[in-house]
Amino acid sequence: MEKMKDIRRARKDDGIRIAEIFVFNYRLNFYPIFKDDDFYFKTLNVSDMTEAFEKETENIWVFDDGAVKGFIEISNNEIKRLFVEPVLQGRGIGQRLLEFAVKEKKVDRLWALEKNTRAIAFYMRHGFILTEDKKHEEDTEEYLVRMVRRQGSDEWCI
Repeated sequence: MEKMKDIRRARKDDGIRIAEIFVFNYRLNFYPIFKDDDFYFKTLNVSDMTEAFEKETENIWVFDDGAVKGFIEISNNEIKRLFVEPVLQGRGIGQRLLEFAVKEKKVDRLWALEKNTRAIAFYMRHGFILTEDKKHEEDTEEYLVRMVRRQGSDEWCI
């Protein structure tokens, strides 16, 4: 396998880019579902998230080809977060991060917001399937659905 040269472990100085990508994706993808102005435009901000991400780089890998364009957070073979700069989505960055997670970190599961059909379709294209498992997203009426890597899915799916 070709080495994932554009993917590296996050550093403290990546915190602001990771926070920007995170905040903008949350607003773009989740605000339409939750419609919580107070949270999405006051509580959730780049400054506070930068501080949080600077402290948790241990489980985060970034796609960096001269600029940080996406990141993935992995814990115990599970994807916790995977986000790509919104204006760069559809260019294979998310796929590269996911491929890295599966091949190098042996990722085999994740939870996705049930109404985030775009993310669910992305993971399904890349060898994940929905399970029957659901749980409430904390402090909301929405559900998270559990996805697992399809058995026998050792080849990379496109």
